[in-house]
Amino acid sequence: MNDLVLRPQKDSIFLKNENLIYPVLFFLLVFFICPIIWFFIKAALDYDGSFAVKLYQTFTSSVFITVAWKTVWISLLVTVLALLGAYPIAYTLSRASSVSFTLIIISVIVPYFTSIIVRTYSWMIILGTHGIVNRFLISVGLIDKPITLMYNMLGVVIGMTYVLLPYFVLTLYSSMKSIDHWLIQAGRSMGASNFYVFRKIFLPLSMPGVISGFLIVYILAVGFFITPALMGGPKDVMMAMLIQRNIEITMDWPLASALSLVLLAITLIIYVVYCKYTDLDKMLGK
Repeated sequence: MNDLVLRPQKDSIFLKNENLIYPVLFFLLVFFICPIIWFFIKAALDYDGSFAVKLYQTFTSSVFITVAWKTVWISLLVTVLALLGAYPIAYTLSRASSVSFTLIIISVIVPYFTSIIVRTYSWMIILGTHGIVNRFLISVGLIDKPITLMYNMLGVVIGMTYVLLPYFVLTLYSSMKSIDHWLIQAGRSMGASNFYVFRKIFLPLSMPGVISGFLIVYILAVGFFITPALMGGPKDVMMAMLIQRNIEITMDWPLASALSLVLLAITLIIYVVYCKYTDLDKMLGK
């Protein structure tokens, strides 16, 4: 009898929540999907039916191959470096006391909510010819003249890694926090060393967070624009920068749309992999 009474209430709540999704879908359709479709249609019409030829010419050009390879390589390198930096921070967060946790999380969150332009310019000051790093190296006698730390691939990688690091830290922390601490204690009580417990228990259990963070950061890195544009050199052009140049400088919208289509396809492929191999409930600790 109770089941018969409660079931209509659950159904009514479900129907109410289901109806709330339609305004969200409408918003996404109007402000996200329609502009993308219009952009590609406009570009195709500008070529009078030869848009497919333009796509083929774009994909086979040496410039596109160089920029695409540079984008994939820099994004992968930044993601790996972000993982190496974020993992110990997230591990410390998951095991820290209240005071230590507060200090660390503030250090991660405050840059996260700071403008990317501000953070990029701060690194430009640090890595500049007369910046803090070069002055320190000269003062201790390691170098005689300033070294080039910016307007090259090194500066781009450092700047992007710093900007994207909080995303990896927060994703890893969510996964690590859900790991049962008693499993670690059980391994230690059976005589296993700390390294063995970490390698056999903690690391495998934290892999959902590693995979989630890796894919999220890589997706963001592939489409990154501000930091590479400010800290990179002429040889460090990434896909987003090439799209911007074709839209604002050369006014070649069809070429920009072709490049955008490639970038969108890469992002969607990575997102499909993300959905297939990531358990969102485990990542959120549910």
